[in-house]
Amino acid sequence: MEKIIAVEGLKKSFGRLEVLKNVSCDFAAGGVVSILGPNASGKTTLIKSILGMVLPDSGSILFKGKSILNTFDYKRHIGYMPQIGHYPDNMQIGQLFKMVMDIRQQDAVDTDLLKAYQLEGMYHKTMRTLSGGTLQKVSAALAFMFSPDVLILDEPSAGLDPLAADALKEKILAERANGKLVLITSHILSEADEISDHILYLFEGKIKFYKTLPDLKMETGEQKLSRALTQLLSLSSC
Repeated sequence: MEKIIAVEGLKKSFGRLEVLKNVSCDFAAGGVVSILGPNASGKTTLIKSILGMVLPDSGSILFKGKSILNTFDYKRHIGYMPQIGHYPDNMQIGQLFKMVMDIRQQDAVDTDLLKAYQLEGMYHKTMRTLSGGTLQKVSAALAFMFSPDVLILDEPSAGLDPLAADALKEKILAERANGKLVLITSHILSEADEISDHILYLFEGKIKFYKTLPDLKMETGEQKLSRALTQLLSLSSC
C-alpha cells in the first residue's frame, strides 16, 4: 500500500521531560492503526506533531514524501477529531459547519455522520448548550466532512453512547475500505480489537512494538487484543 506518512527520528521534550525519544514509523493507506499505550506515553504528542500542532525538537515528518515543516497545505488532506472539542460558546452548530466550509472554501462532501447523528435538526443549538456526547458527534462529523485521505481520531468514542459509537465504528471501517488511512488513539481495547489492522504501542516515549493485529495474536496465541498485550508486555518486562 502507498506510504502516506513517514515519521523519522522524532524527538520532543517539554522542559526536562522527554516525551518522544527517537520515534520512527510509517503509515500506509487503506488501514486502521491504533496507537496505544499508558497515560504520558507520547500518543497525543505524536499525533499533534503529525498535525503540526507540536513542533518536534528533531527528526522529520513526511506527508506523501514531502516534509510538513513550514507548510499547511497538507492539512487539507487530514480530518482531525480531538478528544475534547473546544468551540465558541455562542456559536450555533449550523454556523460552525458553515464557518469551517467557508475557511476551507469547500462544501461538505461527506454528510454520513451528520445524518446518522441527526445533527441537521440541531443546527439552531449553541455549542454551550450541548452535552459532551453531542459535542463528540459534532467533532466526528467535522472530521469526515471533506472526505480526507487521512483521519486522526483521538479517543473518538469517549463520551459517545453505544449507538453513536457503533455508527462511528462502521464509518471508520467504510473509510478504510475506501483506501483511507485512519489513526486512532484509544484506551478501549475492545474497540481497537474490532477495527484495527495494526497496533502501535508507545511506552515512555518509545515504540515498544508496531505489529499487525493478526501477527500480534498469532505470536501470543491469544484471540483477544487485551490478553495478547498483557502477555507481550509481561514478557518484555521480565
